[in-house]
Amino acid sequence: MIQFPIRAVPAAHSDVSEGRLRTLGSLPLALLLQATGGVASEGSGTNIVSRVAHFTIVSKLALLSLGLLSVISWGIIFYKLWTFRRSELQSGQFLDVFSRSNKFSEVQAVCRSLGDSPLVGLFQSGYAELTAQLRQTQGPEPAAAPSNPRAAAARPTLKSLPAVDRALMRASVVEVNKLERHVTFLATTASMAPFIGLFGTVWGIIGAFENIGQSGSTNLAIVAPGISEALVATAAGLIAAIPAVYFYNALSNRVKLFASEMDDFAMEFLNIAERNFT
Repeated sequence: MIQFPIRAVPAAHSDVSEGRLRTLGSLPLALLLQATGGVASEGSGTNIVSRVAHFTIVSKLALLSLGLLSVISWGIIFYKLWTFRRSELQSGQFLDVFSRSNKFSEVQAVCRSLGDSPLVGLFQSGYAELTAQLRQTQGPEPAAAPSNPRAAAARPTLKSLPAVDRALMRASVVEVNKLERHVTFLATTASMAPFIGLFGTVWGIIGAFENIGQSGSTNLAIVAPGISEALVATAAGLIAAIPAVYFYNALSNRVKLFASEMDDFAMEFLNIAERNFT
């Protein structure tokens, strides 16, 4: 390995280089140099909390808004992940019971214990429409036994299979709306948070230029607070928006999977109803 000699840079040369950076307008690099040099001198006394305490009221309101959006978004994320997990487990149990049962009444008996599954609401709506039509076709019970024994054993038939289909579609819409409840707030956070952060950034830049105009100097001690205020607002907006975007897409995809599962179940329910009651 070829090694090159490293020469120490004199202190005077470092001062000249820093002065050239300021002259050329390389403000971000100069800020970085001052920040890295000031860490050792100031120690642990400077942190983000103490900086926020000196922000303007507008920047504090922007950060407070972003904090509220982030907290609410994370609450929705954890709640929906928990409810979707329960729905998946109970949907699997419901489908297992549905495939092993010989009568719809047997499936109806277990629906109360599996209420978090969207398939339960779908089944109950179709079963209610199916039962209502079969009761109408059977008519009132006769007072005496009929003279024709075959008439008593007549097979119940549906009046309208499309009516059962409409009941299933209506229940499917209701269940999808339940699954999508509060998820749209994540999309709202993802779209609003960057703009709120940008507003805080613009406000911090305005404050920095005002300080320059009042003092008539571009010293870092005057410019740095406004720049720091602006960058903190930008970072807060991104911190609130990025998780909201990711989990909105993830949860929306899971809602689509639930909707596809409900469509498959609705077709299976209609096939069974058509085979046995038409």
